[in-house]
Amino acid sequence: MNDAMNDAGNTCTLLGADGRPYRSPLRGEWGGHRRSKIYGRLDCPTALRAIARGGYVKHRVFFRDEATAVAAGFRPCGACCTTRYRRWKTARENDRPWTP
Repeated sequence: MNDAMNDAGNTCTLLGADGRPYRSPLRGEWGGHRRSKIYGRLDCPTALRAIARGGYVKHRVFFRDEATAVAAGFRPCGACCTTRYRRWKTARENDRPWTP
């Protein structure tokens, strides 16, 4: 699932709110890591470093929007989504639901 970008006429594989992959003519706006259940920006420096090392790509997934990533059980990245991560963490510590 390493095709977040959609070239003209192609489809992309995205992850839905149910955690299942589907093909879409639209590109993903958010990237994630299936094993760690973390999502973030496509230009996240931490993710890009991991991709450069080659260990991240195998478990990379993409989401159409942030709400879908959250519905699929992913949490915000602490590196590229600092404010969202802090709000998520506070909500979790206070046993409250969190939405982006």
